Amino acid sequence: MAIDCKNSGAREDFPKDGPKPNYPEERSGWKGYVEWEKYPEKKADAAKVLASYKFPGPPEFQLQQVPLTNPLLEGVRWKQYHYAMGNTLTDQPDISWKYVQQEKSADMNHVLQFPYNGEPPRERLVETALTNNKDHFVRNHGGIPEIERDAYFLEIDGLVNEPKNLTMADLQNEKLFPRQSNVVSLQCSGTRRIEQINEYPGDGDELINAPWGEGAIGTAKWTGVSLKKIIKHCGGLKDGGKGIHLEFYGADTYFKKGNVMNYVVSVPWRKVKLNEVLIAWEMNGEPLPRIHGFPLRTVVFGYIGARSWKWLYRIKAIKGPSQAPVQKKEYLYYTPQVGKQNAMYSNGFSIMDMPVSSAIMTPVTKDQIVHNGTISLTGWAYSGGGHWPERVEVSGDGGSVWYQVPWENLSQKYYHAWRTWKFNCPVDAEGWLEFCVRTWDNALNTQPTYVRSAWNFDLHVTSSCHRIKIYSINRSKPATAARLKQLEDRGLDILPITRPLEFDLESDEHYDETMGAMGGRDPEE
Repeated sequence: MAIDCKNSGAREDFPKDGPKPNYPEERSGWKGYVEWEKYPEKKADAAKVLASYKFPGPPEFQLQQVPLTNPLLEGVRWKQYHYAMGNTLTDQPDISWKYVQQEKSADMNHVLQFPYNGEPPRERLVETALTNNKDHFVRNHGGIPEIERDAYFLEIDGLVNEPKNLTMADLQNEKLFPRQSNVVSLQCSGTRRIEQINEYPGDGDELINAPWGEGAIGTAKWTGVSLKKIIKHCGGLKDGGKGIHLEFYGADTYFKKGNVMNYVVSVPWRKVKLNEVLIAWEMNGEPLPRIHGFPLRTVVFGYIGARSWKWLYRIKAIKGPSQAPVQKKEYLYYTPQVGKQNAMYSNGFSIMDMPVSSAIMTPVTKDQIVHNGTISLTGWAYSGGGHWPERVEVSGDGGSVWYQVPWENLSQKYYHAWRTWKFNCPVDAEGWLEFCVRTWDNALNTQPTYVRSAWNFDLHVTSSCHRIKIYSINRSKPATAARLKQLEDRGLDILPITRPLEFDLESDEHYDETMGAMGGRDPEE
């Protein structure tokens, strides 16, 4: 009989009478790295260990309100999976949180505590075109291996003509590999997922379908070496590279449906040939933070962020896409009539190039704004796959009338990065208004109008026009100006609008005069 686990992420609450597996670190100086992919018998044993426990299920965060806490979700069962694996991985939840506190901003929005998923405050994200390392979103699937630089090496094997192991000194030797730097945006496919969740819930795994807001995107100047150069150094690919993918192995441990594995994904050789896959060791002029993959990671330009993996220890050339679960069974895009009742891995297509998308970062829904006929908005716009944002348009009436953001209010244009924007939108109307934004890229791609058009069961790629609802108080309107003056004279604020006024809305004399001019309440007999 399986051992019941409490619904608690505390290590002291994990059952003490379960199996005591020993899966030691594979290499000296690689703390927290367990090699799973080379040892099927070890994976099978770990699956038996997991099967001996009855873990709590995922929390419900879609059919009821996402909790107003920070972290939003704890990741209880993911912590317990690591506890179950024995001493090598038991500390991973604590180590992960340590690096959150050391390497990320104190006011990050912690979407999931473990494995860590977090995004920065909305306003600050778009203050600069390059995202501060401390503010860059983090989307992890497991713990954070602590790998010493001098102990590190990268394996290159599979269908390469000359398999090699390369140290960091080798990779950073410019006589062997020309150094490359690129400004690249990385975007999680879950960006803006909360909009789908709020209207049309879907699959509810707290890690795979985490309730991201608009901040799961960031832009950095990455430095490293093109993977194309590394493959050339290894004598090229067999069969001239025909049909070959390059498979990336991450040193973190991942769990899926009772199985244990390393994080493994792949990209096609045709992407690598364009020098659009960077093996990076530097982020905005600094060594990679551990939480972002130190000492080495991939940065795949224009692709879903899940292909740009961290703690890279192996690159294997294979025929066709990776058959590993993350590639084969996750990050799939389904048609709206596919759901829990009929979804299969084969009836969704794999998300690779990221589509055109954008977001309003300020103001936010339910803001109440006093203005003089214009409301200031800020945001970001992005298109993947080698496209770039050419035009950003904002509407203050839900999408009937669109205003183009002036080019001078957009940040610099790059092949593989976002553009931040700001705009003073003309607003005459008062009361609740719906603002939305859309982007056009250089190939004339734009965004679906409504979130319903973008809905899919796994809640990926919320690429519809981003919408916010704000309350407009237009000071240029005489009646509004008079009311604001009344409040000011009494030392009161009009905000929030939900707080009732502390004085009568008008005098009896004004009421009588107005009603007389209107002919009273009743019609003529």
